[in-house]
Amino acid sequence: MNAVNNPHVLELRPIGTIQTPFPQPAGTPLEPSRANGAKGIVWIEEQFRPALRDLEGFDRIWLIFWLHKAPAGKLLVTPFLDTQERGLFATRAPARINPIGMSAVRLLRVHADHLEVADLDIVDGTPLLDIKPYVPEFDSHATSKSGWFELSKDQKQVADGRFQQADHQGLAGANGKDDDATATKLCL
Repeated sequence: MNAVNNPHVLELRPIGTIQTPFPQPAGTPLEPSRANGAKGIVWIEEQFRPALRDLEGFDRIWLIFWLHKAPAGKLLVTPFLDTQERGLFATRAPARINPIGMSAVRLLRVHADHLEVADLDIVDGTPLLDIKPYVPEFDSHATSKSGWFELSKDQKQVADGRFQQADHQGLAGANGKDDDATATKLCL
């Protein structure tokens, strides 16, 4: 059954792959702001390369990706920068119900088939779902409150192993692949 026949199934197709210096979740920077300029390449599948047009001129871009090495999501987690259990939606923990991640990375250079980026907090080989330009007028809200995070004194820079599984299978039934091995299906 596909998304056309079943409105409770979403089909996602990766548009590329993110190449980074971080082979596993443990040791990966926690956020782009703590990545110390870590560089990488965003490879774009051939059929999507025309969509790279006009990215030059943006200092940052949003990478939206599939957290392919994160364990199954839990509703309560202890985030990296805290010792207290929190509701999943109040954290940036990678173990999500739908393992989708997003990072505002620095765009260094646009090529015909890839992007050079910096400030990466993403595991090597991560499937890329989308790219959007970072626009400060829309994306920056300097006076916003940050909930429990404002009380956190933890200055941790990289992830430990708390959200890593050796043999990740994801949420049961949530990320099977179709015959062409390029789509991820989500059953709602």
